[in-house]
Amino acid sequence: MAKITYIEHNGTEHVVEVANGLTVMEGARDNNIPGIEADCGGACACSTCHVYVDDAWVEKLPAKDDMEEDMLDFAYEPDPAKSRLTCQLKVTDALDGLRVKVPEKQI
Repeated sequence: MAKITYIEHNGTEHVVEVANGLTVMEGARDNNIPGIEADCGGACACSTCHVYVDDAWVEKLPAKDDMEEDMLDFAYEPDPAKSRLTCQLKVTDALDGLRVKVPEKQI
């Protein structure tokens, strides 16, 4: 189980516990976090679960694969260093304390 902080574009924070084995996107969806649309349901076929990872966490996460890199090209204002698709981040105890910021909008 990991506590993950989702920060809305307006600064509102939501701290939720997400079970190991789920994705960061599923944690957002299951807890009704505004701004994470997840239109494709986690298939890495859209960019509507895009977030900006807190600076302190960028290097701690697994590397992006080619499919995630390609989908991020369609995200709203992607940041090459901090943008991630939450459907591609599997929750483990190592993600306890993760902080992600939701962009102004998803496209």
